Amino acid sequence: MGEVGTADRGLAAAGKEEEGIAAGADSDEESSPIEEVRLTVPSTDDPSQPVWTFRMWSIGLLSCALMSFLNQFFIYRTEPLIVTQITVQVASLPLGHFMARVLPRTTRRAPAMLGGGEWSLNPGPFNMKEHVLISIFANAGFAFGGGNAYAVGIIDIIRAFYHRHISFLTAWLLVITTQVLGYGWAGLMRKYVVEPAHMWWPSTLVQVSLFRALHEKDEAGKGSRQISRSKFFVVALACSFAWYAVPGYLFPALTSISWVCWVFSKSVTAQQLGSGMKGLGLGAFTLDWSTVSSFLFSPLISPFFATVNIFFGYVFFVYLIMPVAYWGFNLYNAKTFPIFSSHLFMSNGTKYDIPSIVNSQFELDKDAYNQHGKVNLSIFFALTYGFSFATIAATITHVGLFYGKEIYRRFKASQKEKPDIHTKLMEKYDDIPAWWFYSLMALSVTVSLLLCTVLKREVQLPWWGLIFACGMAFIFTLPISIITATTNQTPGLNVITEYAMGLIMPGYPIANVCFKVYGYMSMSQAVAFLSDFKLGHYMKIPPKSMFLVQFIGTIVAGTVNLGTAWWLLGSIKDICSDSLPPDSPWTCPGDRVFFDASVIWGLVGPRRIFGSDGNYGALNWFFLIGAAGPVIVYALHRMFPNQRWIPLINLPVLLGATASMPPATAVNYNSWLLIGTIFNFFVFRYRKKWWTRYNYILSAALDAGVAFMGVVLYFSLTMENKSIDWWGTAGEHCPLASCPTAKGVDLGSDSICPVF
Repeated sequence: MGEVGTADRGLAAAGKEEEGIAAGADSDEESSPIEEVRLTVPSTDDPSQPVWTFRMWSIGLLSCALMSFLNQFFIYRTEPLIVTQITVQVASLPLGHFMARVLPRTTRRAPAMLGGGEWSLNPGPFNMKEHVLISIFANAGFAFGGGNAYAVGIIDIIRAFYHRHISFLTAWLLVITTQVLGYGWAGLMRKYVVEPAHMWWPSTLVQVSLFRALHEKDEAGKGSRQISRSKFFVVALACSFAWYAVPGYLFPALTSISWVCWVFSKSVTAQQLGSGMKGLGLGAFTLDWSTVSSFLFSPLISPFFATVNIFFGYVFFVYLIMPVAYWGFNLYNAKTFPIFSSHLFMSNGTKYDIPSIVNSQFELDKDAYNQHGKVNLSIFFALTYGFSFATIAATITHVGLFYGKEIYRRFKASQKEKPDIHTKLMEKYDDIPAWWFYSLMALSVTVSLLLCTVLKREVQLPWWGLIFACGMAFIFTLPISIITATTNQTPGLNVITEYAMGLIMPGYPIANVCFKVYGYMSMSQAVAFLSDFKLGHYMKIPPKSMFLVQFIGTIVAGTVNLGTAWWLLGSIKDICSDSLPPDSPWTCPGDRVFFDASVIWGLVGPRRIFGSDGNYGALNWFFLIGAAGPVIVYALHRMFPNQRWIPLINLPVLLGATASMPPATAVNYNSWLLIGTIFNFFVFRYRKKWWTRYNYILSAALDAGVAFMGVVLYFSLTMENKSIDWWGTAGEHCPLASCPTAKGVDLGSDSICPVF
């Protein structure tokens, strides 16, 4: 349970103790009961450090808007680079120091209506508290599981996949209310999972460690060959920026180097095995950082234990289960369809014409559906759903068996414990009035109800569906937050919300995804906000400052997300369409899966796919398999307590290792696992000083360089319709990887697939 903090103790231990005014004695009674926290978080505070500075607001707003724009911009691309909070942490530091050097230090008196007092554009050196608030500002729009407001996906599928209309006002209200609703849940639960010391949020220690490493003295000694972190960041960013022009424009084939396809250019089976984008990726690799960090985020910031678990889960699923299911048993007529695809198919292997089964009221046309027949999935997509069922059940039983007593003990202790040093230090600051959260909650629910009544024609979700979704979010936010705060595991309940609404209200695709966003994603957003609250607690940020920064950041980020999406959806021809040329980057892999989920759970409904009326009812047994798995592991652990390797079997991680596939592909996992192993095992073990000093800096620089070059390429070349045409721009050259191999399947004269 403490592994997340373990990899970062080197950062905390390597730096000197943060200089500041000790605002309380760190006695044994007051110190945190969590060892990782004691080793990582400073027990001092300087209340005199300014936080509401011009630097914080300007850099924070810029970072929030830029991060929201970049993440929304890249979400439509085949390899959707996600700019994370760590990138902002690193990139904003030199900017803050630069402003501290050049801004005038003149002191002025504020107007009486603003409280009077003196203020300055430059109140002194750029400090850590400003830096923390900037990072939280930028992270306010970073949705759980992705880099943009999740509700934007609803607008994407309405306009780009269903080709229907939704007004900008409705879209904006939908995005903002779902984001702010999560903030309301976070405010209600804050005193239970942020203030208690036993609710320690392991993932926040990564942020604390990085802040301390960035703000410690960074001057290399005389004769030292080490360069400063800021110089290293600039050099790495420049290299990343320059190189991305190659895979991003000049030589896109480097995105997925699937050499097996090149060797066996006429073999369907070989290309199914070797394709990194549409197959099992045997031997496929990449020279494109956006491919490495897509979907799974940067491998440089993932603890090695997580990398190992994902490796075993990935190999088990992709290279054992998949070949057996496809070539061994031809499970669910697997050979009739591509081995790897997120599309939906007819029984004859052709793609399902979804718009033809949607009537003018944006509901399921049952007669047309009966005429077309049942929906079919590729074997990879079908088994992914099965494994997601197993992961949900396994997470619940695993957490209950292995962490249940500890969670209960810590929660009970948190209600009786005396305040630790961090809580005592925070008592010096005015707390957030409860009515702020209650008012925000009431306002967001009221506006959401208006959306579901006055504008129901566009969102389909009835008022009772919204109340049901809010009830689910309210019930699950506290237990999920406690689990995350103590074990660093966040159970994924999105399939449960889709399944429930699909059973209750089938035939309405937008109602289903709106229910998921209001019910599950608002809860997940609340968990992300609570994590930020804990970071502010550890870094001694005034609570009211946290509230305003998060709230304003949420509004800004959601608006920028929607504005960027609206612009791209209206300016790029055939965005997200199957008719795009093979070298087009605008394939929207995440939105494709989101669209298919709206069809499976909303339009068609789970009864017609996973019930008695569908082809995949047997996948429901995965719920039982997932629930039983941790019970067996726990029983073996109790029978053989001396075998230390048994508790390391984390079935939720193993079963959920490929949860990002699709839209993630094999080449994403291959490269992510390789780079993660190199840096977080070999470099961490044998070059720990280098890792401590530069690892996170390198990750941020690589992300930032790719992001900036991607935007430059779009505005300078793509918008001007300037392109080059040669072998290196024609995709990965695995055209046969998507072909079926069943006998007699003929996809028509336009298809290059052979008929067996």
